[in-house]
Amino acid sequence: MRLRLATWNINSVRLRIELVARFLKDEAPDVLCLQETKCRDGEFPFVPFHKLGYSHVAISGQKGYHGVAVASKLPLAQISQRFFCGNGDARHICVILAPGGTQSPPITLHNFYVPAGGDEPDPGINPKFAHKLAFLEEMAEWIRLGGIAQSPAILAGDLNIAPLETDVWNHKALLSVVSHTPIEVEKFWAVHAAGPWVDALRHFIPPEERLYTWWSYRARDWRKSDRGRRLDHIWVSESLKPHLDAARVLPDSRGWEKPSDHVPVIAELQF
Repeated sequence: MRLRLATWNINSVRLRIELVARFLKDEAPDVLCLQETKCRDGEFPFVPFHKLGYSHVAISGQKGYHGVAVASKLPLAQISQRFFCGNGDARHICVILAPGGTQSPPITLHNFYVPAGGDEPDPGINPKFAHKLAFLEEMAEWIRLGGIAQSPAILAGDLNIAPLETDVWNHKALLSVVSHTPIEVEKFWAVHAAGPWVDALRHFIPPEERLYTWWSYRARDWRKSDRGRRLDHIWVSESLKPHLDAARVLPDSRGWEKPSDHVPVIAELQF
């Protein structure tokens, strides 16, 4: 049994549903995690997913902001969500997958959209940055105390942090830019260690190699300037590490018409 899982910050699922359909037709993942869906639950475009064979869809929506969803060819069980920092933002959804049916243990999948944090990396003057740091602290504590990764588990999504020097186009230039500041990176690794988790992309792609999943809309020629950051991640629990078979980024989708500024990330597991 092979499980192909993808994550993609789509930046409005209704606006870019044709791009989602194109991706699903081309890559046919078994499971797709979406972030920043930007629609209430009643406005989610279920029909295109169902037509493409994704008959199981779990959503946590919010009007105009945030929002996460999981679309799957496999049945989903025990759908739940957690609202971090007590503000009701739709930034997390959890589902249970059984890729091997009753022959293999179920996998808990967490889909996250971590706050971006605004522009100023000072929690004293920027409430959005303070919120991001608090979100990460709560996330790490919840994972650690709950033993989230002690059984087969996957954590995927837009974590809005590029932790390694090679996860950004210019390490020194971005040390004071939100998404790569030392305090964010420190809290990112605390979340990672709370599992502990295995970074699926870096399991196959050496940390010395530059790797990006996001390119700003501000760049006229994003491919030529290539000023990217790796903000999107797929992590697996240690118990799933032996099953990792491949992982990759799909940068070409950034060049599609009216694209998201993020591109899909895919990980494949063999059971």
